[in-house]
Amino acid sequence: MWQFLREYLSAPNTIGAIAPSSRHLAASMTTSIDFDKARCIVEYGAGTGVFTRDVAARKRPDTTYIVIEQNDRFYEILRKQFHGMPGVTLIHGDAGNVCGFLREQGFRHADYIISGLPFTSLPQQASHRILLQTQKAIGREGVFITFQYTLLRKTFLENYFNIHKIVRVWRNLPPAYVLHMKLKRRHAKQSSSGGAAGRKY
Repeated sequence: MWQFLREYLSAPNTIGAIAPSSRHLAASMTTSIDFDKARCIVEYGAGTGVFTRDVAARKRPDTTYIVIEQNDRFYEILRKQFHGMPGVTLIHGDAGNVCGFLREQGFRHADYIISGLPFTSLPQQASHRILLQTQKAIGREGVFITFQYTLLRKTFLENYFNIHKIVRVWRNLPPAYVLHMKLKRRHAKQSSSGGAAGRKY
């Protein structure tokens, strides 16, 4: 808790929260993941690993789970928890490079991308770059799931994705909205030559 608060105070635009996500928010973020079928799952901004622990515990042993964290201290926390765990690839880097990270693991697309990034407070240029990469990364069939504390960026997100469902999670500090999204149809057609979600090279 104090570690998270310290990081928030040092970089509020990129951390976006004063406390780690609750288990209730983690449950809402992962409830729609089909763990029996998912071959590749990606997480942006894993923080202290609340979502990461849930996904790592529930995924199939042969599912590739790519966890991306840019913050130095949070990456070290994640490394201590998950380094060497089968099927979990920790990346100290930028979510805006997700397509390259997928290629390094032998995938064109991810089946699911879950995100803890604060698009409300991130600079718009950084958000734009990450969301453009996410469009390519999920392809026609993948699902992008993110949580936000307000819906101020809902219209902004709709420039990139169709929002299929919004769930309000009250038991979190602060309460959050979980948005489930898929690629807009016109972008899906452009990605049709790239193969199905989760398909390896």
